Amino acid sequence: MTIPDLGTWPPPTWELRLRAHQVLLPDWAPEAPDRACVVATHDGVLQVHSWDRAAGRLVVATDRPQGTTTATIDPHGAWLWWFDDTDGDEFGRWRRQPFGSPPGRGVADPIRLPDAYDAGLLLARDGTAVVGRTDATGTWIHQVAVGAAAAGSDAPVLLYHHPNDATAAALSHDGDLVVIEHSERGDNRHPALRVVRTGTGTVAADLDDGPGRGLTAYDFAPVDGDLRVLVGHERRGLPWAAVWDLGTGTVRDLELTGDDGDLLPGEVTEAWWYPGGRAVLVAVDHAARTRLYRHDPRTGTTAAVGPVEGTVAEAGPRPDGDVWLRWSSAATPRTVLSARTGREVLPATGPRAAPSVPARDLWVPGPGGPVHVLLRVPGDDGRDRLADSLAAAVAAAGPFPLLMDLHGGPAAHRSDAFSPHLAAWVDHGFVVASVNYRGSTGYGTAWRDALEGRVGRTELADVAAAHDHLLAAGLVDPARCVLAGASWGGFLTLLGLGTQPERWAVGLADVPVADYLAAYREEMPDLQAFDRSLFGGSPAEVPERYAAASPITYVDRVRAPVLLMAGENDPRCPIGQIDSYVQALRARPDYPGPVELYTYAAGHASVVVDEEVAQLRRQLAFVAAHLPAAARPTAAS
Repeated sequence: MTIPDLGTWPPPTWELRLRAHQVLLPDWAPEAPDRACVVATHDGVLQVHSWDRAAGRLVVATDRPQGTTTATIDPHGAWLWWFDDTDGDEFGRWRRQPFGSPPGRGVADPIRLPDAYDAGLLLARDGTAVVGRTDATGTWIHQVAVGAAAAGSDAPVLLYHHPNDATAAALSHDGDLVVIEHSERGDNRHPALRVVRTGTGTVAADLDDGPGRGLTAYDFAPVDGDLRVLVGHERRGLPWAAVWDLGTGTVRDLELTGDDGDLLPGEVTEAWWYPGGRAVLVAVDHAARTRLYRHDPRTGTTAAVGPVEGTVAEAGPRPDGDVWLRWSSAATPRTVLSARTGREVLPATGPRAAPSVPARDLWVPGPGGPVHVLLRVPGDDGRDRLADSLAAAVAAAGPFPLLMDLHGGPAAHRSDAFSPHLAAWVDHGFVVASVNYRGSTGYGTAWRDALEGRVGRTELADVAAAHDHLLAAGLVDPARCVLAGASWGGFLTLLGLGTQPERWAVGLADVPVADYLAAYREEMPDLQAFDRSLFGGSPAEVPERYAAASPITYVDRVRAPVLLMAGENDPRCPIGQIDSYVQALRARPDYPGPVELYTYAAGHASVVVDEEVAQLRRQLAFVAAHLPAAARPTAAS
């Protein structure tokens, strides 16, 4: 496995994938739908752009060194709004600037409130804004008059405050009502909903399904005076969509049925009203693929929209009834499409990514039920049955080195979606196995919540089951197994290196929780709330649970070389607790090592292409240096 140096030309395929031009789904103005806010690559960094569809070009609006990715547009298409933090620390304020303006021109600070963590921004048609902010004292949600609406207005109006985590989630079309997702019960993994009136903060309605069952507010009906809200609930044992009518107090499920008359399999992950409020667009995730459906609540009919394979990452219904969506698969790079025509809406203006291999489904018996593994195998073209394809691959080149890929979250999952990072390992001869362990979304609420009470060990038991299956099949070499992940996946990587040391030859832990007690003290408030929900209390209340889940508890058992990566401004997995873990490992005289810590000047991740390339290059080089010498795979371009 030879890693090209910085002077290699042309760059290898894996690097070109990272350098491909990215375009996220346009966020268009409801009253001027040909105007949109677009986050896209500019000079190798994700930045905010104006996009006038008629003019057909992107105009960059921000040029911040570490990029800008949290942004929106006002309802009339006059202003771009973007969140301004310090080098990815997620602590800051919303700013706005005129649509079509270049970086720095006309940038304003319209909110007039102290810096905080973002807890939602909702923009009304009358020029007011509902702004959610979280700091050490809890969540604050204010109504603020902006621009012309601010002339002669009073100070911001406090609509909501509570010490626990909350988010400003949805605003009625006429701007009179706000839906707030809150965790006043102390469990931000299973929030409740409250509706308050703008101008006063008076409570208009509450919806709470009780302990262990969460609620989500998706979208208010897009008609003045229409009191219907699309919500997500968990009453069926999986996330599903319903219409909450604030006028009658009723909650009616969307009966999403297929051609056979049965309910669609999977979980509802998002829902939007079509213009006029007569139909609903629903995203349904099943077996790590997300598809779209149009549902008419009056007739009960449901029809598929857009691609039938791969994963839709973002979507929205257009005023003309079309749907724009951002789609990819493991084999096919990301693109923004029209569901009606199947053609690109906003083509990339720079180089495009090369394709990769498909993701195959592997269901492995696990201690809590079948574990879904997405398998990427070098040379697989997807045409043969999985068993035949694997047999041919092993006969030709196996057994392979393994990258055991652990996703972040934990309330997330790895999808059949394009990943330049995972494709790079396939290029270099690795089988990549992405495990949707217990704790993952997409497989019901019992699966998602199964890690509560035994954090870390539950997920790793499923990882071990997948590992054993791959070894028994002869697909992977037991001496060449790399454990890797970012964020929660990085946490599981370090925990796995300490609790399953016999399994892993190398560890790659990107922005991990490494010392849970220290991480809790240093992390942002909503992550502290998440941890209290997950562990059943704070470290002061249940210290033994945090210690049992903390990788630093098992640092004396680690045998494998490990590379850690940390953002210097990361508020989620702060760098201090990562450094403590590294120092503890280095202090062991019997640790064969090495342990390396790579740091970068950003937050929980970087959106600077040069930095992403440098990080992946470092990981590839580290594995090449520390896998057993006789087993190093052949280099790929």
